[in-house]
Amino acid sequence: MSERMRLLVVALGIVVIAAIIGSALALEKEEEGELGDLKKFGSPDEIREYLKAQAAGSGYRVDYAPAAKEDAVSGSMPLPSPQMEPGVLSRDGAGDYSVTNVQVHGVDEPDFVKNDGRYIYLLSGNTLAIIDAYPAERAVISSETTIRGQPVALFIGRDRLAVFSTAREEVFIQPKSSAVPVPYWRTMTHACVYSIRDRKNPELIRDLSFSGNYYDARLIQDHIYVITSESVPWFADDILLPEVRDGDRPVISPDVYYPDIAEAHYLYHTLSSFSIKNSNAPQAETFLLGYANTVYVSQGNFYIGYRTDIPGGMPPREDCRGQEKTIIHRFGIRGGNIDYKGMGTVPGHLLNQFSLDEYDGHLRVATTVQEWTERGSVRYNNVYVLGEDMETVGELEFLAPDERIYATRFIGERLYMVTFKQIDPLFVIDLSDPENPGVLGELKIPGYSDYLHPYDSDHILGLGKETSENQWGGASVGGLKIALFDISDVHRPTLVDSVEIGEAGTDSEALRDHKAFLFDKRKDLLVVPVFEVQKSAIPDGTYRSYRLKTWQGAYVFGVSPADGFTLRGTVGHGEGDSPHVWWSSNPVRRSLYMDDVLYTISPRSVVMTDLTDIGTRIGEISLPQGAPYPYYRV
Repeated sequence: MSERMRLLVVALGIVVIAAIIGSALALEKEEEGELGDLKKFGSPDEIREYLKAQAAGSGYRVDYAPAAKEDAVSGSMPLPSPQMEPGVLSRDGAGDYSVTNVQVHGVDEPDFVKNDGRYIYLLSGNTLAIIDAYPAERAVISSETTIRGQPVALFIGRDRLAVFSTAREEVFIQPKSSAVPVPYWRTMTHACVYSIRDRKNPELIRDLSFSGNYYDARLIQDHIYVITSESVPWFADDILLPEVRDGDRPVISPDVYYPDIAEAHYLYHTLSSFSIKNSNAPQAETFLLGYANTVYVSQGNFYIGYRTDIPGGMPPREDCRGQEKTIIHRFGIRGGNIDYKGMGTVPGHLLNQFSLDEYDGHLRVATTVQEWTERGSVRYNNVYVLGEDMETVGELEFLAPDERIYATRFIGERLYMVTFKQIDPLFVIDLSDPENPGVLGELKIPGYSDYLHPYDSDHILGLGKETSENQWGGASVGGLKIALFDISDVHRPTLVDSVEIGEAGTDSEALRDHKAFLFDKRKDLLVVPVFEVQKSAIPDGTYRSYRLKTWQGAYVFGVSPADGFTLRGTVGHGEGDSPHVWWSSNPVRRSLYMDDVLYTISPRSVVMTDLTDIGTRIGEISLPQGAPYPYYRV
C-alpha cells in the first residue's frame, strides 16, 4: 500500500470514528432530555411548573386554555384506517397549465385551489368542489364533498388529495382529580386524505388530526409537513399534552422541547409529517415557543421564526440595537423525518416568508428594527447571514433609517429589497461573500412594492401602490402599481415601465398573498386580481363632476423589457356604484390557465376566458356556496 493510500485510509477512519462518537453523544444528549439548543420536558407536571415559574419571574400572565365542564362520559371506539392504493392521474387534459406560485422550487405550498391540467380542485365554504374544467366549453362540477370543520387549504399529489380543516371538538381526558374520563373542548386540525381516482366520487381514505390550530404546511415529493399551534391547555391543575390521531385512535403524543428563553406567552408548536401516498405512521415533535409568525421551508429544512421582546426590558444600547429580536429555529426534513438542527437570533422582526432564504448552506435574513429609546422612535433595516449552526457570520445593518421593509426577494447571490417612507428605494444587495454583504446600488422612485417577482436574470417585477407627496409633507397612497425594473447594471437599477390601476382604495389580494400572482414569461402572461375604485363622470352634477364606483375582476397584461406592459384585456366579476374600500363583495382571488384558457376564481364563480382574445368569455361555473359575507381587506 502506498503512503498516500495509507494516509487516505487513516483519514477516512478518523472521519468514521468522529461520526460514531458524534452520533453517540447526540443520542446521549437526547436521552438526557436535550436536543441541540432545546431541552425536553419529562412530564406534564414539569411543563406546568415551568410555566408558573416563568410567569412569576417575568411578571407576564401566562395564557392558558379554559377548562371544560367535568362530566363523566365513556370513550369511543377507534375507526379503521383504510389502506391507500397507488395510482396515476389520467393525462387527457391540457398539455400546458399553470401551478401554484411558490417561493422555493420543488416545495409546494397549500392553497384553496389547485389544478392538474384538467380538473380544478377548490374549497368553497365548507365544500370541496372538483370541476372537470378542460375543455372549457364542456366544464362542469364533477363532485361536491362536505368537509368537516372549517376548510383552510389543500394539496394534490398524483391521485391523492389532502384537505386541511380546523374544528372545535369534544375530546376525553383523564385528569388526576377524576376517576373517569371527562369531556374537554379542543381545537383540532384535520388532514383528510382522499383518493381522487374517481373525481365524481372522492373516497376518504384517511383522517389524521393534530391538536391545535392549522398554521402552515408544505408538500415535498410525497411528504406533507404541517405545523399547528395552540395555547398550552390546562384542565384544573393538569397540563394537557399535544397529540396526533389517526381516525379516533391516538398514534403519537409527541415529546415537548423548549429553548431556555423567557417568553411573554407560550404555545405548543407541533411540527408533523405524513405521506400523501401511503398510510405509514405520521411523525411529530412539539416545541414550547413564543408566537410564531413566519414559516420558510427549503427542500431540506423547515424554519420557524418569531419575534421576541426580552421580558422585563433592558436599557437601550448606545448603537440602538436593543430589545426587539427574532428567534429562528431550523429543523432538518428528509423523507418525512424531522430533526431539530439549531436556533439563531437576529435583531428586528421579519416581514413575511420572503424575509428568509436558504442558499449554499447559509440562511439569509432581512429584518426591520422598530424601537423606542430615550431619544425617541428608532427604525432601520438589517440583513444577516447565518451558517449551518445558525450563528451569524455576516451582517449589513442600519439601512434606510426611518423606513421599513415592504418587500424582499432573494435571487441567487443577491437580495432585492424595497423600503418605504415617502419614496421607494429598491436596494440591490450583494451576498456573494456571506461574511461581507454589501449594497451594490439603489433606485428611488415614488410608490412602493409589496411583492417582488423575478422576470429573468436582468429584470424583476414589482406589485404595490403608487404614492405622491401631500400638502403636509407626507405621502398619499394612490392606486395599484405594477412596475418592471432593469437590474442588469446592479449599481444603477432603472425603471423600465410602470402601470397604475384605479384610484386610492384600489386593492389586490396579490399584495398580501403571492399565490394570487400569476406570471408566465414563456406565455408573455401576467394576471393580477384587482378590486378597483374608479371615477365615473356625472354630467349634471351640482357639487362635483364625478362619483366613485367599484369594479372587481382581473387585469391581463403582456410584459417585456422592450415594450413594457401591454394591457391584453380585463375579466370582470362584478361592479357597483357605492364603493366601500374596506371590503370586497366578490373579488377575484386566484387565476390559472390551461392551454389558451384563463380561469379566474372569485367566491361566487369560475369564469373561463379565451387567452387569445380576452374579450371572449367561454363560460362560467357557479360555485356551491357563493359569497355568504364580504371579504374584508387589510
